[in-house]
Amino acid sequence: MNKDAATTHDALEDPRNADIGIYVNGEIVHRDDAKVSVYDSGFMLGDGMWEGLRLYDGVWAFFDAHMDRFFDSCKAVNLDVGMDRQGIFDAIEMTRAANGMETDVHCRLMLTRGVKVRPFQHPSLSRSGPTLVIIMEHSKPVNRLQGAGIRLATVPQVRGLPMSQDAKYNSHSKLNCVIACLQAEQAGADEALMLDPHGFVNTTNACNFFIVKKGEVWTSTGDYCMNGVTRAKVIELCRAEGIPVFERNFSLVDVHGAEEAFLTGTFGAQTPVASLDGQPIGEGSRDMTTRLQGLYKRAVADHVGAVKAARGA
Repeated sequence: MNKDAATTHDALEDPRNADIGIYVNGEIVHRDDAKVSVYDSGFMLGDGMWEGLRLYDGVWAFFDAHMDRFFDSCKAVNLDVGMDRQGIFDAIEMTRAANGMETDVHCRLMLTRGVKVRPFQHPSLSRSGPTLVIIMEHSKPVNRLQGAGIRLATVPQVRGLPMSQDAKYNSHSKLNCVIACLQAEQAGADEALMLDPHGFVNTTNACNFFIVKKGEVWTSTGDYCMNGVTRAKVIELCRAEGIPVFERNFSLVDVHGAEEAFLTGTFGAQTPVASLDGQPIGEGSRDMTTRLQGLYKRAVADHVGAVKAARGA
């Protein structure tokens, strides 16, 4: 493993994370005591869904959009959440309050089909109800990636067809992406650029991927990738600002000819891409990426302000 590799989830070290409380099925326990059964379907089979959220000044950014994706995914695989959206929000807020957290926090919400009565695959063997775990950490992205950018490598591992495992699921089954990340590290890069089943540029192992060509912003069709909340917000912002934006098929030759490339994700927002397969992207100008970063920060601030106003804060 390349110890010098960067990732889009690199965060500044924060000693407070050594003593955080974790939500496990309605209780807050110290991280050292936060455990699930070895019979849990998430541990045993990767049978579960998760969601990542970011806390800005006491507000979970774009919470409704995250819950749309979470509840839709759970419904699609007949995974009983065990509570409604307000219940999930209350559990998240319970965890936040227990940790005294206010901003620069990343939350990982994880739901599995629960503990099995025997160690086999069939969903009917999960009979105790779902397992819900919420991990929150004090988490600020490192600054170096904004200057240096992330290094990508094209890998043979692809995001598959919907009938194998639909990439729109934010599922616990992430081995496909882990393999891609390993292949990228073996190629001397930080993360992987994955193609779709037809050979078009798709997504990275962790984030959605965009390029900038002649003032236009391109991203994949979204047919074979996680339709990220931040991805959708960037597309929305482009349209609102009159920036030409396209969800389309494009190939590696388009990437190598691009002026800029960047990634989107809940944790890192927009992360510039420095190179692909050892070749630099563009001439080093990141005007569009910088512009979109500013627009996104403003959108988050507007959202936080609107939520607070609605609360009467």
